[in-house]
Amino acid sequence: MDRRQQKTRDAVFAAFSRLLSQKSYHKITVQEIIDAANIGRTTFYAHFETKEDLLRALCEALFQHIIDSAMDAAHTHGRYSDKNAPGSAFLHLFQHLAENDGNILELLSCESNGLFLRYFKESLNGLIRVRHPGLMQVEQDALPADFKINFVSSTFVETVLWWLKNQRQQTPEELAGYFMAVTAPIWEK
Repeated sequence: MDRRQQKTRDAVFAAFSRLLSQKSYHKITVQEIIDAANIGRTTFYAHFETKEDLLRALCEALFQHIIDSAMDAAHTHGRYSDKNAPGSAFLHLFQHLAENDGNILELLSCESNGLFLRYFKESLNGLIRVRHPGLMQVEQDALPADFKINFVSSTFVETVLWWLKNQRQQTPEELAGYFMAVTAPIWEK
């Protein structure tokens, strides 16, 4: 993608994000997005087939950065105490969320947050499968791997929502500690 195309895409993402902070996803029209991004209809449709396609692309862009950095065990930024420990990847995610890259927290707490939370959880499932293949093995407790992965990602999402509801009072380190305390039985198997 060339710079001009990326600039247009960024303008559409920014306009869409602003609109999402003001009203429900279902009430936003393509025309409102076009007007807010100051682009033409043809330009919009050259980048996105539908509003749903735009939503998917926005979620991928937002979540991919933090998921990719958490998947890269060599990525340090001073965030990993033990690069192979489950808590290190989740601490890294909490720290990215605390930095609020791309206004991700506003989208996770907006009126249409269910859509974003679904994409976020799907991204987390992928991270867990790659970074923690041990969860994929059925242990003595015979818990299915997909159940364990779903439990961990759901718990992470609920921890983020709890943190937002409580005005982000806890540090990422505290959140990671809470999260690991609750999910410890999964990792210890």
